[in-house]
Amino acid sequence: MTAILGLNAFHADSAACLVIDGKLVGAVAEERLGNRLKHTSEFPANAVRWLLADNGLKLSDIDYVALPRDTRANRAAKAAYIAGNPVRGMRAAMEHLRRSSTTQSMIEKLAEICGEDPATVTFETVPVEHHLAHVASSYYCSPFDGLTAGFSYDASGDFASAMAVRCEGARVDVLDRVTLPHSLGFFYTALCQYIGFDSFGEEYKVMGLAPYGEDKYADVMQKLVVLPDDGFFRLGKGYFGMHEGGQSGEMTDDGHLVMGRLFTEKLVAELGPKTERGAVTQREMDIAKSVQVRFEQAAIHSLNRMHRLVPSEQLVMAGGCALNGVANARILRDTPFTTPYLQAAASDDGTCLGAAMWTWHNVVGSTERFHMKHGFWGPEYSDEDMRRTAQSAGLHVIECADEDEVVERVAKLIADGVVLGWYQGRSEWGPRALGNRSILANPAIRTMKETINAKIKRRESFRPFAPSVLQEDVGVYFEQDIYSPFMMHVTKLKPEYRDALPAITHVDGTGRLQSVDPDSNALYYKLISKVKQHTGFGVVLNTSFNENEPVVDTPQQALDCFLRTDMDALCLGRFIVEKSGVN
Repeated sequence: MTAILGLNAFHADSAACLVIDGKLVGAVAEERLGNRLKHTSEFPANAVRWLLADNGLKLSDIDYVALPRDTRANRAAKAAYIAGNPVRGMRAAMEHLRRSSTTQSMIEKLAEICGEDPATVTFETVPVEHHLAHVASSYYCSPFDGLTAGFSYDASGDFASAMAVRCEGARVDVLDRVTLPHSLGFFYTALCQYIGFDSFGEEYKVMGLAPYGEDKYADVMQKLVVLPDDGFFRLGKGYFGMHEGGQSGEMTDDGHLVMGRLFTEKLVAELGPKTERGAVTQREMDIAKSVQVRFEQAAIHSLNRMHRLVPSEQLVMAGGCALNGVANARILRDTPFTTPYLQAAASDDGTCLGAAMWTWHNVVGSTERFHMKHGFWGPEYSDEDMRRTAQSAGLHVIECADEDEVVERVAKLIADGVVLGWYQGRSEWGPRALGNRSILANPAIRTMKETINAKIKRRESFRPFAPSVLQEDVGVYFEQDIYSPFMMHVTKLKPEYRDALPAITHVDGTGRLQSVDPDSNALYYKLISKVKQHTGFGVVLNTSFNENEPVVDTPQQALDCFLRTDMDALCLGRFIVEKSGVN
């Protein structure tokens, strides 16, 4: 047996995974198990302990610890940046050294964390460059074996913001990189900050806001992001002030990640005063639209260049920018790539998986591949745990005899307009609720979007909800027939279904698609099929089971969220808890 523990530590979206003989057996973000703070950068101690216990292993059984960080990467680019920016560059270098030292110290303390004798621990530590880990996380989990293009892009990692890779067989060969200060991720985040979305990880809100605006700032955006004929992208000089150290991974006393201001007064001179948080007007909507349009143009430019480097129809992507589902769908329309794959955790939590898989193929030297068909790699709890939790609520509880009864009862509730918490099996890996830790509703009810945003999620009214769709029906409802089991594409509904399914149709006629098939989630597929019998639509509204917190992990967290919000019913395994008036 070869056991590889992958860690993303002291970086936003701290996480861990376990790969045994080349197969993923578990993966979880620390935010789900530890301090319950979104995007936490704390060392994934709870995740490590759960992975080992769940698989009956000790740390002494681990052969390799894989880390998605390599201090040796991109040294020439780092030196050039420090030479040109001595003050900012030295701050960044000191911060980088501090974080690397802290990570190494914790690796040395893993035995203590796991309650084991350090003398019995003999694992080898394997550093993997950040973006190489990103690409590896998707390619080595994809069904592809022949020539495949790999592209990763985000804010930064190991002083790079993008990487182009040629993948074939077990080989991944780096063809090109974009190094700092040029970064599409920093561009998008800086403009999010500028229009008042200044907390870590709010880019998805701006993507949701963009359809309410018009592209009135195209001229400015062309100054901010330059698309050269001989490269991927560059940032306009003087508009951005990133990479000064202490801007990612530091946490405040109340558990929020620290971000320095990523834009300069030169940008303010172009666009006017910065927006205060929460003050969204048509101006902010228009800026959001222009930001999204320019991002998409840069993505299309980069992926067309990627295809010239690797002329294949197959594409794997990862990195935080690869979570931009609008751009992902457009890539399939406007580039030669037709067959994509993105694994469930495409952002930095997924780098631990990429580092582990890279180690399996390039250190262990195996050619045996693993295909991630579903996203359910986190904890699950027993039938007895769910029974006990359901009964503790002091509400009406229905105990179903089997899976078929669960599906029949829940489908009827959804069809009748009930908003239901759906808690089943193992939790999702990555940021999306994929049908095991979800809040579900009938998308044909016109008021449902407003109800859930206001009374359950308690979030901005412009935020859309995702449709989970039977895979065979995607082409019925959507203009692009995409296989997207991990909810990575935003595409237009056909005009005739936009009014019929108002709760999952965004203002621009789009929906963030999750295609559901028996291989990706058999029980969820059965549920949506039964909903279709009641409503005529093979679609449910799906949003993550949480309320301004990480997605729920335990049955008790699910019950607590249910009780403090206006959800009508909760299905914990085969136990349905109902508030008064549901029937």
